[in-house]
Amino acid sequence: MINVNVSLKLFLEYLQIEKNYSQYTIEHYQHDISNFIMFMSEQAITNFNNVQYSDARLYLTVLYERKLARKTVARKISSLRSFYKFMVREKETDENPFKLVNIPKAEKRLPEFFYEDELQLLFQSCEAETPLGQRNKALLELLYATGIRVSECCQIRLRDLDFYLSTVLVHGKGNKERYVPFGSFAEDSLERYINDGRRKLLNGKEANDTLFLNHRGGPLTDRGIRKILNSIIDHSALNGKIHPHMLRHTFATHLLNNGADLRSVQELLGHAFLSSTQIYTHVTNEHLRKTYMSHHPRA
Repeated sequence: MINVNVSLKLFLEYLQIEKNYSQYTIEHYQHDISNFIMFMSEQAITNFNNVQYSDARLYLTVLYERKLARKTVARKISSLRSFYKFMVREKETDENPFKLVNIPKAEKRLPEFFYEDELQLLFQSCEAETPLGQRNKALLELLYATGIRVSECCQIRLRDLDFYLSTVLVHGKGNKERYVPFGSFAEDSLERYINDGRRKLLNGKEANDTLFLNHRGGPLTDRGIRKILNSIIDHSALNGKIHPHMLRHTFATHLLNNGADLRSVQELLGHAFLSSTQIYTHVTNEHLRKTYMSHHPRA
């Protein structure tokens, strides 16, 4: 029987190689399972194979006692369920003690998105004279123009861009690929960054094909993109926080508000199921309701 740390290492390699998950997602799994290993140590459980359903239920209680958000608890239990599913497949354990643990239902929240005037403030806060400023502007324009995930954005290579057709080849979840169009604003920002700012960021270093580079000329990570977006917010006139998915939500919401059909938006987002895209109809319906209440004489 292999020890807990070796089991965790094998699972993380499985997520990276077979599932092709982003480094950011893998770090979440590692954190969640490492926390459970600490719980096992407190309970004098030395091996994953010795964990029973009652232990899984006790861990759920511990998570509740920590006053964690329901969404966080659900993610942690889901991580452990996936881990044990892998362990059963590898015949390192006989049963999945988390299989029957009920994940608390998360509160249904409408996706947060930017209004068009808010987006304009974001774009205006990106100065485009420096290499990093050009990169940030191109990054922001591309994320809004395509609605791609941050993990997908990090993987874009120069060869994935087709400026003749104004499309980008996106490498999505599960090694699925799709072509997503982008508009003239994103095209202008990308061309300026590639022809000027990106070359200066390389600054004689060994060339690589990654589209977005960090200040050292290396590939930009998903964590780096999050820091850039927070910096853009800090330098804009907007209040509050930004998370990368807000631009994805904004992309989908604006398309639907302007008459795009749901199936097309599903394909552009790379959703496997239409139900994943349908949440945006609630956002657009709420937008229509507010418009009606604000403007109809007898509302």
